[in-house]
Amino acid sequence: MTTKARFTPALFAHAEHLLGQLLRFDHPADAVVSHYFREHRQLGHADRAFVAETVFAFLRRRRSLDARCGERPDNRQRLLATLAVARGWSQRELAPVLKASEEAWLAGVKAVRDDDLPPAVRCDLPDWLYERLLAQYSDEEIRALAAALNRPAPLDLRVNTLKTDRERLLARLAGDGIGAAPGRLSPLAVRLRDKPALAKNPAFLDGSFEVQDEGSQLLGLLLEARRGEMVVDFCAGAGGKTLLLGAQMKNTGRLYAFDVSDKRLANLKPRLARSGLSNVHPVRIEHERDLKVKRLAGKADRVLVDAPCSGLGTLRRNPDLKWRQDAGAVAELTAKQAAILASAATLVRPGGRLVYATCSLLREENAAVVEAFLAAHPGFVLVPADGVLARFGCELPGAMLQLLPQQHDTDGFFAAVLERLA
Repeated sequence: MTTKARFTPALFAHAEHLLGQLLRFDHPADAVVSHYFREHRQLGHADRAFVAETVFAFLRRRRSLDARCGERPDNRQRLLATLAVARGWSQRELAPVLKASEEAWLAGVKAVRDDDLPPAVRCDLPDWLYERLLAQYSDEEIRALAAALNRPAPLDLRVNTLKTDRERLLARLAGDGIGAAPGRLSPLAVRLRDKPALAKNPAFLDGSFEVQDEGSQLLGLLLEARRGEMVVDFCAGAGGKTLLLGAQMKNTGRLYAFDVSDKRLANLKPRLARSGLSNVHPVRIEHERDLKVKRLAGKADRVLVDAPCSGLGTLRRNPDLKWRQDAGAVAELTAKQAAILASAATLVRPGGRLVYATCSLLREENAAVVEAFLAAHPGFVLVPADGVLARFGCELPGAMLQLLPQQHDTDGFFAAVLERLA
């Protein structure tokens, strides 16, 4: 049964209630949605898909939809506008919930043209973010970027080369009726046609793949981790890149996964168990100057810094971030990024490699941080990222890597490859 065929006033009410919770912006949207579905287990798979897709569609298009709705719209009006404008539903499809008194209003909502809206509103960006992007791109480029950010992200997998290869994984997925194709950029990437449930898939359970955006895979490849080396993933999080590095190292050497969060490192443990890796050492640190960090000074062959950032490159997945972040938060982050990069650099041995990466779109979190670091650390030089990626058969021009959703169909990522002079 299709999602639209199940459309009822009760289902609409669930979306309305959930949207009210999301717009408090107390917690990340994906966590709020997950909690809501745990509280309402009676909702079936298609019902949950409708509710989640609809509220996320509103979060993506919040500014332009609110502008179309008129003064002080309520959440009911916001959802009707979302279904009519963002999801393209007709008044006939909305009939189960649309009141006769709302029909003329909704026709007016649909009649507003995007070109009638101010640029930042049209792009569904807060003013401060639009202004930052305007310093980097033309209005036309921002419109293309915003349109790409307002589309849901595809689902990418990374092949675990310790267990299988891409051709064999594609064959297994096909056998399970899952449509998939090789990724365009990463030699490890598989892109799924749809978004099937994967948690009970045999190839997932035996560790043959992990879910990881294709762009994120390239950040790990830039480190070029090798057999027998000492490697540090300085901000490991839940460990997606850690697992990639361990496979690159062929499960040899020592791979440290540093993070300040116990919870994130705990989330790494089941992934490690599936992966077959035994060379990973998760280490919780208090901050970037922790004694556990200082003990490795000058010893690491390679260090990856996937720095805490605004996350604005991930708006396809986390559209609430553009309404939760602000210019002040970005200023605090850039100071933290500089401190983390400087601390991580102390671990790198002479001749070793340091990769700085973010999932931000903003120059001040990306190239500006790297340029300031290089100015303050003459013992490090920039290694052209395009030359490193070419060794993996990936042709992406640029001394520093900048992935953009409208160009590369990945999340927005940045990375710079630095080397300590021998």
